[in-house]
Amino acid sequence: MTDKIYNVLFLCTGNSARSVLAEAIMNRIGSGKFRAFSAGSQPKGEVHPYTLDLLRQLNYDTGFARSKDWSEFAEPDAPALDFVFTVCDSAANEACPVWPGQPMSAHWGVPDPVAATGTEAEKRLAFAEAYRMLNARISAFTSLPLQSIDRMTLQRRLDDIGSGDQAEGAA
Repeated sequence: MTDKIYNVLFLCTGNSARSVLAEAIMNRIGSGKFRAFSAGSQPKGEVHPYTLDLLRQLNYDTGFARSKDWSEFAEPDAPALDFVFTVCDSAANEACPVWPGQPMSAHWGVPDPVAATGTEAEKRLAFAEAYRMLNARISAFTSLPLQSIDRMTLQRRLDDIGSGDQAEGAA
């Protein structure tokens, strides 16, 4: 066994909901094995209040949560990234910075809860659903045998998780 802690970056456009949720989930589920970060290509500058409310309801410390630009993670003093996951469609189609070390990447698109319409309860439900989807995908990812799997197989598994083929617990 190794004591390596893998650095994971979750990217979205606004960095106000999905990527922040993913960062929180990964840092809880993967504690001791993974360290998560989040960023956006066009950050909103603040985390959506429903994101913070949901995390607080689920007993997360939200002190980490801030909306930031992905360029922070392309700087020379940034953490070396092992994995980069896009969690919204627009970020998957944008030109990403070149990440030093060629981290593995995959697209794990989740519907944008910020775009939800309807009553307040319906909007909050969209945030809860985004959380559920990300939690399932991150749980599947953190259960992968990273030390004993070759890079091509790992890439296939990462893609499968993003397409939902393994995100509900099938491995």
